[in-house]
Amino acid sequence: MSAEPARSSDCSEFRMRVFELIDSELDSAECERLRAHLDECGPCMEEYERDLVLKALVRRSCACQPAPRTLRMQIMATIMTFTVEVRGEQDAG
Repeated sequence: MSAEPARSSDCSEFRMRVFELIDSELDSAECERLRAHLDECGPCMEEYERDLVLKALVRRSCACQPAPRTLRMQIMATIMTFTVEVRGEQDAG
C-alpha cells in the first residue's frame, strides 16, 4: 500500500515537468530519473507520448508564422502566475 502514494507523487511531479523533459531542459540526472519513472508507469508514458505528438502538431501547424505579441504576453503572465501559486503551496506545506 505504501508504494501507491509514492507513485502518485512521482506521477504528479512527472506531469508538472513533462515539457521540460520533452524540450531537453533538464540536467542529465533529472532526465534519467523521469525516464526511469516512464519505464515503470504506463499512464505517464501515454501522457508523454501524447504530449510529444501535440508538440509536433503545434510546431508543424505554426512554423510559418510567429505568435501574436498579445498571445505571448498572456502565456507568459499565465506561466508566472502558475509558478507563484505552486511555490506558495510548497511553502505552506
